[in-house]
Amino acid sequence: MSATDLVGTALPPAAVVVERGAVAAFAEAVTDTSPVYQRADAARAAGFDAIPAPPTFTFAARLLGAFPDLQPARPEGALEVTDVIAALRTDGGLILHAEQEFTYHRPVLTGSTVHLTGEVEDVRVTTNSRGQTMTFVRIRTDTRDDAGELLVTEVMTLLHRA
Repeated sequence: MSATDLVGTALPPAAVVVERGAVAAFAEAVTDTSPVYQRADAARAAGFDAIPAPPTFTFAARLLGAFPDLQPARPEGALEVTDVIAALRTDGGLILHAEQEFTYHRPVLTGSTVHLTGEVEDVRVTTNSRGQTMTFVRIRTDTRDDAGELLVTEVMTLLHRA
């Protein structure tokens, strides 16, 4: 499979319960000491309806509350990001998480369930000054609430150097 064949490949969708404990632990892990991630009264005073998740929480959300019984069916041909990396590395080389973008539309709040969908948006292949092949893979993930409203858009760029 050519890397460009990955364009349009879906990531498996995920439903994630945003739990207060996971949000508090994530905030601590990224050394964000804001009380809005720990206390409901602080979150309300800051204008939130519930404790919000820290800005980059959705990047790790699949690991923090994607309970098996809540998961939607996996579309045929869907690939995990690790599968995309494996496909790139069939001929060896190195992988670098080159870039990460977040666009915030609405806050992710504890007590909600969010729904993640994504796809490989683009693959660009070029050659560096040493003649090495550089493959850039752009993967977009959208996080939505139960009503389908967009909360966060993430774009990750992986770089494979062969």
